[in-house]
Amino acid sequence: MGRLIVVSNRVALPRRGEPTAGGLAVALKDVLKSNGGLWFGWSGETTKTPTSGEIKALRYQGIDYATIDLNETDYKGFYAGYSNNILWPLFHFRLGLLEYDRRQSEAYRRVNRDFAKALLPLLGPDDVIWIHDYQLIPLGAELRALGARQKIGFFLHIPFPPWAVFSALPGAEVLMRDLLAYDLVGVQTHRDLGGMVNCFQDGLGLSPDEDGGIRTSIAGTERRTQLSAHAIGIDTRGFANTARKAINGPDAVRMKASMGERKLIVGAERLDYTKGLPHRMRGFGALLDNFPQHLNQVTYLQVAARSRNEVASYRDLRRELDQLAGRINGDHGLFDWTPMRYVARAVARDTLAGFYRMADVGLVTPLRDGMNLVAKEYVAAQDPENPGVLVLSSFAGAAEAMDGALLVNPLDPEAMAEQLDRALTMPLAERKSRWSSMMQGLEEQTAERWAEDFLAELNEQAAAREPSLAARN
Repeated sequence: MGRLIVVSNRVALPRRGEPTAGGLAVALKDVLKSNGGLWFGWSGETTKTPTSGEIKALRYQGIDYATIDLNETDYKGFYAGYSNNILWPLFHFRLGLLEYDRRQSEAYRRVNRDFAKALLPLLGPDDVIWIHDYQLIPLGAELRALGARQKIGFFLHIPFPPWAVFSALPGAEVLMRDLLAYDLVGVQTHRDLGGMVNCFQDGLGLSPDEDGGIRTSIAGTERRTQLSAHAIGIDTRGFANTARKAINGPDAVRMKASMGERKLIVGAERLDYTKGLPHRMRGFGALLDNFPQHLNQVTYLQVAARSRNEVASYRDLRRELDQLAGRINGDHGLFDWTPMRYVARAVARDTLAGFYRMADVGLVTPLRDGMNLVAKEYVAAQDPENPGVLVLSSFAGAAEAMDGALLVNPLDPEAMAEQLDRALTMPLAERKSRWSSMMQGLEEQTAERWAEDFLAELNEQAAAREPSLAARN
């Protein structure tokens, strides 16, 4: 059996002195450590000259890393342009923010082709290739065009909209056909699986067979692409251990001292218009307006690390959050109480784990999310003897399985305020019951289990096509 080859737009290279990586980066590193293999993708560096496809190689803790640079023009077209100005809002149902430019579409294709050309010489015949996320949808098709016969799977970490939304993209049919180059295409939830199936049915006239696969004939070759849902997990025990240690660390101790006896609501996201940050701030403001018993009794900490500053909509969002935080504090604050603490920069993952553990409420309210690992990390971080309450958007993929959360529609700040009040006043017995139910699910569906299940299904699906490959050879 060959190596596992993980391919993503950005490679989480190990660098000393940086905060511990989170989310997908941690999950994929765990997979590679367990299986051995290579992580390939963009270095994060740009050049002013045309790129040569030169590979930068690194080996660290049993994992091989291989990266390539992008020239500035391709970066702007492929990443800042097509990926973030077109695909990101499209997949998150935000058509009003979609800014199509054909030159960016061409850059997207060109970079995926360059990735394929750089990756192909690194592959062994028995390697298993696992490609991740919306930036690299065409990569499997580009590899096949170069003659790659390896097992190739693709996983989309963000939502998958139905054809009524997806069809707004110029060339939507082409992007859907790119997915047919894979042996397995995975999404986070059954809701997203339904969106993808609807796109194949209404967009391409292709319906899955009884086992959930799409059968096609490409250049006279019969192919079958399996479609399935695989909910990503976290390192549940590892994060729980981190939180137990972090609660006694210097940052958590300082936070406790500054809080006094007040309760804590915590949210931590990358600054992004899909995360519902203005909506949750308005919900907190409604809590203080409608439930005055919480005045001077609760503090809301929101971490919103800046990202994609080159995109105008993100700069606009930052200004809106600055204004909302100032208004809430101005309307409700006292000389010795700041209702809302707003941090617009990254906070180390270990520090956040400690904050999650001490928080009475975890507030996670995306307008649309593939999964949302913050919700899972908050639950994993809790003290079993005195757990907090998760208030979660029904539009997060995590809501599909986290039945102990209080679900909210983030577009309704009054309803959010009501659920926040309920969370802050919930009896201990109910808090324990809700937490226990969710924690059991997190311990069963870990990041390692997610990867094992996906790769097992990929190997199973690819094995089914081996006889036909052998016949042609």
